[in-house]
Order: sequence, then C-alpha cells, then structure tokens
Amino acid sequence: MFTGLVKDIGKVKSITPNKEGVELVVESKELISMIEIDDSVSINGACQTATKVTGNNFTVQTIHVSLEKTTLGSLKPGDSVNLELALRMSDRLGGHLVQGHVNDVASIVSIDSKGKNYNVKVKVNPSQMKYIVKEGSITIDGISLTVADTDFENSLFTVSIIPHTWENTILHNHKVGSKINIEVDILGKYVENLLFAQKRETGTKLNEQWLQEQGF
Repeated sequence: MFTGLVKDIGKVKSITPNKEGVELVVESKELISMIEIDDSVSINGACQTATKVTGNNFTVQTIHVSLEKTTLGSLKPGDSVNLELALRMSDRLGGHLVQGHVNDVASIVSIDSKGKNYNVKVKVNPSQMKYIVKEGSITIDGISLTVADTDFENSLFTVSIIPHTWENTILHNHKVGSKINIEVDILGKYVENLLFAQKRETGTKLNEQWLQEQGF
C-alpha cells in the first residue's frame, strides 16, 4: 500500500529480457538506503518487488502481465521514473490509499499552464470513467492527485498540478500523447462490488426508487 507521494525520481539503468518478462535495474539515490530485498516499491505507480540491492541500484522482476497492463514495458535505459516505498502504518497518509495496481494506460491530450500551475487533461478507457469523480482522488504514474474536472461523454478528466509536484516528479517530462499509468480510487470499486452483491443476493438493484421505498 502506498500514499501516492513520490519520494524520488529514479533512473532506469538496464532492462534485461528473460522468460518471466524483464529484469529491471533502477538507480535511486534518495531511497536506496531504505530498500531491502522483498520490499515493495512503486515504479510509476506499479507495485514491484525488490529482488536485489547493489550500490545505488535495486532490481525488480517485472512479469509479462505488468508489462502488458502498464507503461513499464515501454521503459528504456536512461528513462526517469517516479519512486515511492510502501506505506508504514505509522506514516501520515498525505495522499490517498494507493495499491500500486494499475487499472489503465491512459494518454495526455492537453497540457495548459497558468504560471507555474499546470492543468493536464487525460483520456482514459470509457470503462474507467465510472470510478472517476470531480474532486475525487486519482493516481497518475504513482502520484496522488485530485480530479479537477470530468467529461464523461468523451472519457476525459483533468487534474491541476501544483509547481512542487510538477518539478519533483516525472510529470514535467510528459508531453501531449504521452502514455501514463492510471489507478482509480479503490473505494469506488468497493462500492460497485457491494451494489452488485446486493443485487445478486436480493434481486433488487440499488437505485433512487429503492432508496425512496426505504425511506431515504
């Protein structure tokens, strides 16, 4: 579990294909002293497990499923990546609960600046829009952000990026057309599951009419 607060910008040192997928070696000068074998590390929002730690570098085994579902498969040596270590139970939850389970690879359709503040508009798969709400939480490349606006008809949402986040994450490297990892707020999925469970068990769909019948 993560918070979506990026703590370091790492650099991809090497990518070695193997039967399981690829072995990814990442340099992290800020976090490396805290990384041990078997630790979970968020790399651009995708939860990976450290299998080796040497000097300023740590290694992860990225399996085929992760390569297919995230942007990790398009990384190249020299690329910068957002890094965060797993949440300690004693930590402040400065962002929101982030699992590191990427739901969609989306694309940036526009970047508009207002001084040093940036509004970034993102195109997602239509199936993900039901989990995205205005002023709700969204994770982009492992960064916890607040949804500023939504356009459900066109499967678009907008986030407003403050200067600190823009400068201290890999967002400043992105351009229109860049692919990004998206994780929606897990709370929305829990609500959806409960609604479907209620329908399966009772045959009743939770809607406005049902709520009125129950006195709400």
